[in-house]
Amino acid sequence: MGSHSPSKLPAIDFTKPELKPGTDQWDSVKAQVQQALQEFGCFEALFDKFPLEFRETIFSALEELFDLPLEIKTRNVSKTPYHGYIGQHPKIPLFESIGFDDAHVLENVEAQTRTFWPQGNTSFSEIMQSYAKGLRELDQMIRRMILEIFEIEKYMDEHMESSEYLLKVMRYKGPRTSEPQVGLGPHTDMDLVTILCQNEVNGLELQSSSTGEWIDWIPSNDSFIVTIGESLHAWLNGRLKATYHRVMLSGDKPRYSVGLFTVPKASYMIKAPEELVDEAHPLLYKPFDYTELLRFQASNEGRYQFGLKGYCGVQN
Repeated sequence: MGSHSPSKLPAIDFTKPELKPGTDQWDSVKAQVQQALQEFGCFEALFDKFPLEFRETIFSALEELFDLPLEIKTRNVSKTPYHGYIGQHPKIPLFESIGFDDAHVLENVEAQTRTFWPQGNTSFSEIMQSYAKGLRELDQMIRRMILEIFEIEKYMDEHMESSEYLLKVMRYKGPRTSEPQVGLGPHTDMDLVTILCQNEVNGLELQSSSTGEWIDWIPSNDSFIVTIGESLHAWLNGRLKATYHRVMLSGDKPRYSVGLFTVPKASYMIKAPEELVDEAHPLLYKPFDYTELLRFQASNEGRYQFGLKGYCGVQN
């Protein structure tokens, strides 16, 4: 599966106020994104939308949420697999997660928050909404750059309008050992793009797409990790690889993380643009619905096959 490396991921600065499409600054950052995704399949994004105190407030709010009784947390249900509460699973005993659909819209967060606090929790809702809204801005910059890199800007409006967001908050219990334990095994996300941050407890490891080495992510106070999901890999007809990653933990402190997952809307068919299919790049995947892919993954059938290839791979 590859050796372990202390290498650092490329850190790309998205903080410049003049970072607008069509500017020299934009083209410079876009070139860095292209190089990072080709070499590593992921990168660290510097994004100063949130002051340090805000991050501390977020993780304090997550502690309050995950300390609720289990019977309350399990009220978080979703028709879409993996979007509701996940936890108490024998294969991932340290892991819990709770999802908030389209959390950049305050009314959505407030409605879901009332499943945990029937009287509402205004402070919690506003924190989650503000965070999702800020990261949505970063996501849309990154995806716009990716479409420009592959010269498929004519699909920009359709691509943006056919996606929505899942804000997923996660807790990993400290294993109380000095030897690293698996918090979440090696996997790729099924979405388009994931933007993730964590508290001071490290543990995320990412596999370089070019060398296979595992890289520890040691974030700074204003950085996020950006990874590519299987749906974007398929839509780009394999031009970018989905990021293989895992969480390894030691010690007794819990690790909290927050991820903004950009997901295709239900019933939207993901199909590679014709510009990305040619003799050198034959079609890799049949058109598919992201929600149906998740259902396949959640089924017994999906567990015994590589998800995307097993679901809709083309035999070339």
